[in-house]
Amino acid sequence: MDLISQGKNASVFKKGDNAVKLFKEGTPKTDVLNEALNTTRVEETGFPIPSINEVSIIEDKWAITMNYIEGKTLAQIMKEDPDNQEKYISQMVDLQLEMHSKRAPLLNKLKDKLIRQIQSLDNLDDIKKYDLLTRLDGMPKHVKVCHGDFCPQNIIVTEDKMYVLDWVHATQGNASADAARSYLLFALEDQKTADLYLDIFCKKSGTAKRYVQTWLPIVAAAQLTKKKPEETELLMKWLDVVEYQ
Repeated sequence: MDLISQGKNASVFKKGDNAVKLFKEGTPKTDVLNEALNTTRVEETGFPIPSINEVSIIEDKWAITMNYIEGKTLAQIMKEDPDNQEKYISQMVDLQLEMHSKRAPLLNKLKDKLIRQIQSLDNLDDIKKYDLLTRLDGMPKHVKVCHGDFCPQNIIVTEDKMYVLDWVHATQGNASADAARSYLLFALEDQKTADLYLDIFCKKSGTAKRYVQTWLPIVAAAQLTKKKPEETELLMKWLDVVEYQ
């Protein structure tokens, strides 16, 4: 097997016409099966994603085998062609809006996941948690397919279409929460690109920018559960922003 990519929890290898996601030893069975189930439920909507062929154990490690998609990530393309960032982000938003048009009623609810994440944080006091949970409770309840980690690194571009990878965080919920999460991922790397993304998303979706921004403290709190020291300072600042102009 040839190594394609290596992440914190798993590595992806190419094996013939398949891609094999090999999880690190000790990865809970529930996490692997949940990712496989999420992926299958999204696949049933007809949205372009790799199709799972098998869940197995390889050398004492859990593995998910899916069809291999030949192409580059959108992140690679954007890096190689920095003069056309707006075009690529526009294409990414079109794909995200197509995803938000889908329904998968058996996916977990985004709001339930966010509640669990906020409640689990030990570096926030009870008052801050209460404020965040109150804000979350007041948000409109939607049932759109949400990726939860929608960014250029998780989009494969082929000759004729784009495919979206990594559905471990997939839920059904509010599209603006999913957009706020994408904005956050951009902003942790480059604020200018994040602002461009938000402008394009709001224009194409007909969503008020302020509405997406009201989700930012909530998704910032959820991101804190990943416990990345280099992100903590910026995320904590977002928690303190009550209203955006």
